[in-house]
Amino acid sequence: MTSQTLTDPRLRIGPLTLDVPVVLAPMAGITNTAFRRLCREYGAGLYVSEMITSRALVERTPASLRLIKHHESETPRSIQLYGVDPKTVSEAVRFLVDEDLADHIDLNFGCPVPKVTRKGGGSALPWKSDLFRAIVEGAVQAAGEIPLTIKMRKGIDADHLTFIDAAKAAEGAGVAAIALHGRTANEFYSGQADWSSIATLKETITSVPILGNGDIWSAEDAIRMVRETGCDGVVVGRGCLGRPWLFGDLAAAFRAEAGELSRADAERAIARPDLGFVMQAMRRHTELLVEFFDGEEDRACRDIRKHVAWYYKGYGVGGDTRRALAAVESLEQMDEIFATMDGTMPYPGEGAEGQRGRAGSPKRVHLPDGWLTSRESASIDYAELAEAERDDSGG
Repeated sequence: MTSQTLTDPRLRIGPLTLDVPVVLAPMAGITNTAFRRLCREYGAGLYVSEMITSRALVERTPASLRLIKHHESETPRSIQLYGVDPKTVSEAVRFLVDEDLADHIDLNFGCPVPKVTRKGGGSALPWKSDLFRAIVEGAVQAAGEIPLTIKMRKGIDADHLTFIDAAKAAEGAGVAAIALHGRTANEFYSGQADWSSIATLKETITSVPILGNGDIWSAEDAIRMVRETGCDGVVVGRGCLGRPWLFGDLAAAFRAEAGELSRADAERAIARPDLGFVMQAMRRHTELLVEFFDGEEDRACRDIRKHVAWYYKGYGVGGDTRRALAAVESLEQMDEIFATMDGTMPYPGEGAEGQRGRAGSPKRVHLPDGWLTSRESASIDYAELAEAERDDSGG
């Protein structure tokens, strides 16, 4: 691996300049406008929407139009699309541009979810190199002055790596940046991310920024990734689940690394929240969800329930309290539960650190029949692949 010292905390993606080189990874059911706004309140960077299917957007389904909605405070506006048909993806990009709905568009070629890969989408698609190239070239052309980027994995498995070829094709097509998750599709989120692949990609692609993704659980991890791989920025996914203040930690760490903030000030800025701080964050998250769901408080409370285990990871919150929060039905009820909790409970340290979300285990990637027999797409049944784009959200 290489070793790099960061001298400028800014990240330039086409005409966009980010104050710190940090991107929130799209996560299905998580990175709606409420969560993005919450993370933005703590830090800086680029906050990307949930992954949205291009066909649903072209067909203007109500659910897809809700998913691309940004609050007026969100700038730049970032949307991630995925699809398997070059024409449909281009049409979706053109819609976003023509309607002035995005300042940045990302294409997903990294999703390992079976319902996506079994139709040739996500992390399965770069194996068909001509199809990948056609999608990216068409999308870049449709995007015009709007920067278009891609996010991908190393490949399908260790015997079917695609990231170098795909990155070269994307660079040639004119993308503004490339993000790499240092795992193959069959690894899902298991084991340890291979940061050396990010270093290899950075050495190979020199004309556009390379962003690293995988196993960033703290600001220290992010700095270490940049130092070890030479990447231009980081993409953070599961590490911010239940800790949206991680983006404040990241901003302080990168500014200290660039000499814009003293190490002592950066260390003081790292959040070590007591339980009261966590409760306030969860309540704020719920309030933003109420707004996102057009005032439907019960719907917002149903949505926040999945975040409970992440928010209270490591804290000495009893099972009865956790179960009550995981069944909360209103903000009033949430406040009643909070009133029984000790807000002065200190940060638990190591117990709250480390991995968040399910890692799973390596598994066979679900692919269309005969997908691996050739890297060309001549035999593809597009009618079958089009089913990959029937949902509103790809994740």
